[in-house]
Amino acid sequence: MKRNNLTIKSLIYFIGFSLVILLILWLTQVELLGVFYERYQLKNIESVASSIDKNVDNIELQLENYAYNNNMCIQYYKNNEIKEYNTKNPGCLLSAKNSTIVKVKKVLYYSNKDRFVKLYAPGTGTKSIIYLVRLDDNNFIFLNTTLEDINTASKILKRNLVYILVIIMLLSLLVSIVLAKKINKPILNLISSAKELGKGNYNVKFKKSNIAELDELADVLEVAASEMNKTEELRRDLLANVSHDLKTPLTMIKAYAEKVRDLSYKDKEKRERDLNVIIEEADRLNYLVNDLLDMSKIEAGADTLKIEEYDLIEDINTIIKRYEIVKETESYKFELDLPDKAIIKADRSKINQVIYNLINNAIEHTGDDLVVKIAVNKVKDCYVVKITDTGKGIAEEDKKLVWNKYYKTDKRHKRNVVGSGIGLTIVKGILESHNFEYGIDSKLNEYTTFYFKIKIAKKVK
Repeated sequence: MKRNNLTIKSLIYFIGFSLVILLILWLTQVELLGVFYERYQLKNIESVASSIDKNVDNIELQLENYAYNNNMCIQYYKNNEIKEYNTKNPGCLLSAKNSTIVKVKKVLYYSNKDRFVKLYAPGTGTKSIIYLVRLDDNNFIFLNTTLEDINTASKILKRNLVYILVIIMLLSLLVSIVLAKKINKPILNLISSAKELGKGNYNVKFKKSNIAELDELADVLEVAASEMNKTEELRRDLLANVSHDLKTPLTMIKAYAEKVRDLSYKDKEKRERDLNVIIEEADRLNYLVNDLLDMSKIEAGADTLKIEEYDLIEDINTIIKRYEIVKETESYKFELDLPDKAIIKADRSKINQVIYNLINNAIEHTGDDLVVKIAVNKVKDCYVVKITDTGKGIAEEDKKLVWNKYYKTDKRHKRNVVGSGIGLTIVKGILESHNFEYGIDSKLNEYTTFYFKIKIAKKVK
């Protein structure tokens, strides 16, 4: 198993976190226990010293209560009489006859003020404190308590804490393994399904795990798989359509070239007619190749714009004239709604290409009346160019898809009258490179209008 495996990393992080918690527990309960206990005892003895009421008549009862309630020993010197409280406790130094203790008490007495001394008890080495509380010149009190926990419970705690640490470590290891498997299993399932997706299995399903983030990722991957499946289908359609568009004119060119070579080369009229068919089919191939090249440039971002100011109406009229052959031979009708002039700023050749492709698309999809409508309307500070066919229309859910280079509303290939069949993708790329607004307005079984907006460059009087 790799060191950077998610399971191993989860284990390492979880165990590391447990170790940090255990280290803090050890420091606070063992290493720093003495420090905390000493601070507590110091504050406690200072509190007792400051709370002794020097003026009450029953001070002996008060001292007795303090001694037993706070686990300390007390000596009360009253007019050379000594009264002791709790001095039999283990660790009490006040009743000891040791010279060190006697000396400490004398130092405190002659200090002429309340003060205390920390010291190590002779014999045991236990750290203690002796505190002097002066009542008057002849009456004073010694308070004494240890600054180390000498109880058996404390020793047992320190000893058992080692076992507790071992048990907690084992439990942490067990819990981390369980949690790692619980969290990592759905991730590994997603990885496995994603690998299947990478192999081209677009129907793969991503299991849910009841973990919100992972379920969201599974949903995203399922959407991606669905879209990739659609793209693959559309890619196959594109290859079939482009292959058809290439094969048909090539077949025609070959057939008519053989006809000229073998049959009609002596008859000028037939020869000219056959050669015109060859030229037309070669032009059709040229359209397809140019459109594929334009699409590649747009996708690669290698197409640059040459912005200039010109009359859009003049160019539209010129483009319409080039469709005379379609009007004569195929009986198509163009209905125009154009102003006299429309001065715009754009890449002239690119916008002309947009208009060509939209007209070609309208010709291919218009209804049985063979009508194509072209209009330019002024709306506020823009010219809106509309090209409409009278065909079967586009469903609402398909409007965004028609710009896709792989998309075709009719899966059965329909041979284009003109163009390559990928013109809408080129239109989209050109309009977006100009930052022009564009869209589709359609009603099923009635019409489809492709439109785009161009800002007015100059007002026409």
